[in-house]
Amino acid sequence: MSSLLRFSLSSFVRRAARAGTRPHITQRTSQIPPAFATSCKRWATSTTPHSTASDPGEVEALDCLEQGTLKLEEGDVQAAKALYQRSVDIKKTASSLFNLGVTHYHLKEFDQAINAWKESIALQPSSPDAHTNLASAYIISPVSRPDLALHHLQIAASLAPEDPEIAFNLAAVLEACGRLEDALVQYKRSKDFGVDRAAMHIRNVSAKILGQKLAAAEKEGKLQS
Repeated sequence: MSSLLRFSLSSFVRRAARAGTRPHITQRTSQIPPAFATSCKRWATSTTPHSTASDPGEVEALDCLEQGTLKLEEGDVQAAKALYQRSVDIKKTASSLFNLGVTHYHLKEFDQAINAWKESIALQPSSPDAHTNLASAYIISPVSRPDLALHHLQIAASLAPEDPEIAFNLAAVLEACGRLEDALVQYKRSKDFGVDRAAMHIRNVSAKILGQKLAAAEKEGKLQS
């Protein structure tokens, strides 16, 4: 896929919660119509399956993670990043790496965000939020990688098949890559699961598909004549 594809922030599908972040992506180029938006509105909790008060190092790491989350809620991203980095330095966990990636993302440090989320996924491969965030970073980084974004969104969709936001973003990447029939399926899933704005994209993609079919029929008719 072309590395010349470029995406920028536009409309947003937002969902706020403490369980994780969900950036969404909107593309705008002269060749590819807008489809999805990017936003980090969720972050991981400070709990881990192995936390124990008997481990002073882990207690300190958890404390840094909790303080970082408070700073992020207050909008102090730089302070949150420092605290999350401290937590990671003490003890790497999927949550601390995930949240560190969120702060890098907010600060437009996309390479660092990608690395943090890749490490988070290595520790917790079953996190749809981490795969979705990683896809977002691949899309809006200076060297856009829609192929990798598509890969991670497909994984996220398999992990959370009824998540409407993931379906919407997957549809948008598929549309950007010219896979209109597949995009239409995902936009419809997104609408069925509650994203009302997907209806507009369903109409747009359906019109594109019809236009392609009419153009192909016209070309075939000219060839036969």
